[in-house]
Amino acid sequence: MVIHVVQPGETIYSISEYYEIPVDRLILENGITNPENLAIGQTIVIVQPETLYTVQEGDTLESIAELHGTTPMELLRNNPYLSDREYLYAGETIVISYQTDKTRTIATIGYTFSYIDRSVLIKTLPYLTYLTIFNYRTTSDGEIISSADDTDIIQLAKAYGAAPMMFISTMTEEGIIRREVTYNIINNPTVQDRFINNALYILRSKGFYGINIYAENITNDNIDSIAEYLKRAASIFHSEGYKVLITITPATNVDIPGVNFEKLDYSKLSEFVDGIIFSSYDWARSYSYPSAIFPVNILRELMDYVVSIIPSEKIFLGVTALGYDWSLPYVPGATEAIIISNDRAVQIAAENDIPIQFNEAAQSSYFYYMDVDGILHVVWFKDARSFDARAELVEEYNLQGLSIWTIMRFITQLWLIINTKYYIERIMGID
Repeated sequence: MVIHVVQPGETIYSISEYYEIPVDRLILENGITNPENLAIGQTIVIVQPETLYTVQEGDTLESIAELHGTTPMELLRNNPYLSDREYLYAGETIVISYQTDKTRTIATIGYTFSYIDRSVLIKTLPYLTYLTIFNYRTTSDGEIISSADDTDIIQLAKAYGAAPMMFISTMTEEGIIRREVTYNIINNPTVQDRFINNALYILRSKGFYGINIYAENITNDNIDSIAEYLKRAASIFHSEGYKVLITITPATNVDIPGVNFEKLDYSKLSEFVDGIIFSSYDWARSYSYPSAIFPVNILRELMDYVVSIIPSEKIFLGVTALGYDWSLPYVPGATEAIIISNDRAVQIAAENDIPIQFNEAAQSSYFYYMDVDGILHVVWFKDARSFDARAELVEEYNLQGLSIWTIMRFITQLWLIINTKYYIERIMGID
């Protein structure tokens, strides 16, 4: 795999000729939305095919997979655009396999809301071990509220071999953490019993594979109480045959130039669960100081710490797949960044003829631009180099896998890189 960084004067055609890969395949494999106006500094992932196949009349994914000794899910991972189609077209060329040296299998988690576009979900599911559905909130008396009907999402996940996970938090629909609810649950066994029984009812009736509990607002003062609560809940869920994961947002300071995290003893929580996800959700707050989201240099500090207290095979590394656009000057607590897709970030740079810069320490891209009203902006986002650096940490620290916040958009380069580097664990018996 090569990550090509667009240089001045280069076009999609010159890059295609240099690597001897057809233009249309470069566009498809990278999800390029600005092929006729590439931005300087834009990244293009180059992966050479090992085996190509020309579709014949009457072919199906199943018949092609059987012919080549592979699976339909592997064909969808190598040709994700096929998920948008009902039929294959005679004469088109698809990738059976790429030239890769992957040897490691990892687990992947994708977070989604129930209103995800179904075409995006179907395109993403072949890359997932677990689909975490962000749909359930608990109240201070242990009742559980769902935001929407997720029955079809659960069934789709199973059909594509991804394990559906119920995500439970104490947050409001607006994403605000209710500390009083957390306090009441972890300190009241009666409320815990009600919550656990309600969760079990949903797990059984909906057909979830397991539960992903968001452990919010962890401090030195409450971590022991949270650990006791998790020990009790996980024991019951495990006895019923359910997988138990927890999502943790490291306590951080994001209102300064840079990010630092509090070193809590997370081993007290990880002891009772099957996996612990270190999420970057809090670091992606739109009111935070303009900077890279979940920078790799800080990630390394976090990983150095957590693998010293938690078995690395229990750890999932969170990746935020969003871009942020701040107007300047930044006013703490007042300046709100606009959340944008990574593709949109590249388009802004291309439209304004602004070279994209890259911060090596953070392994994140950024640039400044002036809007039509003469206001200066700074944009931080992740490109292929960013995704590659974060995927490399899984191998370096021997982690269980990667967790993506969120999969509401299909991020072509992210999945191309993960698919090139790793085999993806599948536990639902379909691949």
